[in-house]
Amino acid sequence: MDVIKLRDEYIKLGQALKAAGLVESGSRAKEVITEGLVQVNGETDTRRGRKLYAGDRITFDGEEVKIEN
Repeated sequence: MDVIKLRDEYIKLGQALKAAGLVESGSRAKEVITEGLVQVNGETDTRRGRKLYAGDRITFDGEEVKIEN
């Protein structure tokens, strides 16, 4: 499981996918999110701007990433 350390209070879902190296660009992040391929805390979320806070987990393409302070 990968970990993303927060620099601010939160990170947006699209940015988190890029930061974790799960997608190569913001446009690809938008595609996979709107297609319903990304889960946040076990539930599908189609909002690219979804704010993620410490303790949240995202799953995409068999990879899981945890958000930490």
